[in-house]
Amino acid sequence: MKKIILSCFLLGTFFANAQTEIDAIMMSKNRFCVGSVYQYSSWDNYWEGTNKRENLNLGTVCTKTYGVMGNYGITDKLNFLFNIPYVKTNASAGTMKGQEGFQDLSLTVKYMPFEKKIKNATYSLYTIGSYSTPVSNYAVDYLPLCLGLGSQVATFRLMGDYQRGKFFTTVSGAYLFRSNVTIERNTYFTDEMHYTNEVDMPNVININARAGYRSDRLIAEAIVDNWVTQAGGFDITQNNMPFPSNTMNALRLGTNIKYTLKKIPELAFVGGFNYVIDGRNVGQSTSFYGGAFYVINFNKKVK
Repeated sequence: MKKIILSCFLLGTFFANAQTEIDAIMMSKNRFCVGSVYQYSSWDNYWEGTNKRENLNLGTVCTKTYGVMGNYGITDKLNFLFNIPYVKTNASAGTMKGQEGFQDLSLTVKYMPFEKKIKNATYSLYTIGSYSTPVSNYAVDYLPLCLGLGSQVATFRLMGDYQRGKFFTTVSGAYLFRSNVTIERNTYFTDEMHYTNEVDMPNVININARAGYRSDRLIAEAIVDNWVTQAGGFDITQNNMPFPSNTMNALRLGTNIKYTLKKIPELAFVGGFNYVIDGRNVGQSTSFYGGAFYVINFNKKVK
């Protein structure tokens, strides 16, 4: 039951980079964890390149996300996960209208090839592959109020976990391959003029580290997450709108907590927040989330 419940933790903490796959917990065979998370994120200051500023034509930009997520244990060491968010955006000032609709469907395979206990410590290694694609025809060239960037993304992540007693440390690194996107205009300017509607999207590296307390009923952790755009991106030009292929870097700090009910061990509640402490061409956002998850056991009952 420990493996079943803990693997529900952290579903949808960061919907642009669905995080179920980066907890160091596996769903047991023939168990299915499903649930929903609500996340609210807002900012009124942002980085235009490295220049931090505000924009009175936008005011406060907020994003509300409703996510449905699931994790199925194919075996004890192989899990299949999905995530599909519904997103609403809004700006408190100016004339730009907020958007709403389904964003991107994410599908993930998570495999644990190695787990070994040495004295009082457990060491484990995970390989994770993910694919995401837009599920609605949302406008891409409408930042910062678009629902997403419209790119198909293939992600490979390597993760290691160390647990001693009830205290743990997890570190992972991922490379995101992003497909090009098309926009509804035939010319655009980055650092040079482009006479096409196709936009080359730079790839991304993500580094995530977390540490905290992990038991059967309670997980509490602190998180550092760094999102770094690779070659090909460029800065927002002065007093201009963001663009899909901008360099978008963000260093975030956050906390997460998950509590499992003692009388209903199949039911767990999650919550947390994160804050961008440094960035480039992104908003300095504060995000809060909360949700609930339930584990269904498809194993045949044994007398």
